[in-house]
Amino acid sequence: MTNILVVNSSALGPHSVSKALVDTTVEKLKVSNPDAKVVTRDVGASPIPHLTADNVVPEPETDAQKAARKLSDELIGEVQDADIIVIGAPMYNFGIPSTLKAWFDHLLRAGVTFRYTEAGPEGLLKGKRAIVVLSRGGLYSEGPLQVLDAQEPHLSALLGFVGITDVTYVRAEKLAFSPEDREASIANAQNEVHAVASKVAAA
Repeated sequence: MTNILVVNSSALGPHSVSKALVDTTVEKLKVSNPDAKVVTRDVGASPIPHLTADNVVPEPETDAQKAARKLSDELIGEVQDADIIVIGAPMYNFGIPSTLKAWFDHLLRAGVTFRYTEAGPEGLLKGKRAIVVLSRGGLYSEGPLQVLDAQEPHLSALLGFVGITDVTYVRAEKLAFSPEDREASIANAQNEVHAVASKVAAA
């Protein structure tokens, strides 16, 4: 059975383009894997706490520290169990939402999801596939604003650091341009989602 983890991070709820595209991705994946188990984590609707002193202690002692470690263990366990991870990541001020960054902050834990070796860091979450849906108001994949893209490179670095290197990006850009540009971009992204999901499901 295929395990799919869905992570949405948009603050727009039902109006989110990235969430709509993520939903389509999962629907397409389930066509080829009807028995797939889907676990959904919406950090936009239910934000993950940002790091505090309670989150980063090596050995939890207080109730708050133990609760923080329990949440981190749960988030890590969801990724460890997943075969395919589908992430919805809108661009906020050139980067990812802070809620998604908080999710990664709990996921990246030395000795659990990565380790340091004499040859350098080694990710411990290998053998997984990720589909990342990016939504952007402008055009950042090419042209003069490409240098401002701190979204996709950051996601690649975070995923790669824990060993998830089989990553496919689907981009819905120019959403804040004209209504025609927005409609065309979403339609193109929908087509790309279908192609990507079919390819991943067949692999």
